[in-house]
Amino acid sequence: MTRPSSGPSRLQLLPWLLWLWLAAVIVAAFHYAPLASGFIGESSRILFFHVPMAWVSFVAFVAAGVWSLRYLAGRRNPRHDVAAEAAVELGLVFGVAATVTGAIWAKIMWGAYWNWDPRQTSILVALLFYAAYLALRVAVEDAPTRGRLAAAYAILGLVVAPFLYFVLPRLGFTLHPDAVINTQGKIEVEARMFHVLIASAGAFTALFFWIHSLRCRLAALAVRDDEARGIR
Repeated sequence: MTRPSSGPSRLQLLPWLLWLWLAAVIVAAFHYAPLASGFIGESSRILFFHVPMAWVSFVAFVAAGVWSLRYLAGRRNPRHDVAAEAAVELGLVFGVAATVTGAIWAKIMWGAYWNWDPRQTSILVALLFYAAYLALRVAVEDAPTRGRLAAAYAILGLVVAPFLYFVLPRLGFTLHPDAVINTQGKIEVEARMFHVLIASAGAFTALFFWIHSLRCRLAALAVRDDEARGIR
């Protein structure tokens, strides 16, 4: 006979640790990291959130492609299809957040929210590309056909996303600051700023995977409820 647990499990503590991690990042962004030279006022602090959110949107889109590969290569497990869809949804959320925070920073630094900078344009194209993925899912009613077409589209994104996020923005002139890590692999940013940036990227990545797991669990519960009622 097992004894009842006297306290919260380790899994139950993980969300609280994540929120503490995010809170620490926010505090560090405003009180630990110094201001970047060449930036107007406190505008450099927004980059501790803008850059990680853009990174997480890329991670989400790549994750959608990986789950889609698993869907097509395996036994067409609906859970993999749901995981890919949830990843795209969250990728769009983080991508929009990155675009909005970037526009706020652009207004401060360049005098306009939108300047058709290559990096602004490339992430806009990426958002439109993955918005079309969701539109495709809505347009196809047959579940197996929808799963196959959506998976093929997300797998195409494994080529499109890296090109839009890392190749296209570097093909021409950009108003954006230089990358944190240059082409020689050297870190060109003050150490404390780099620490906060890495911590923020890790926290937002963990936040994505946590929300994604919740989204997939809710979808599984919805399917189970529909099956119990004889809908599916």
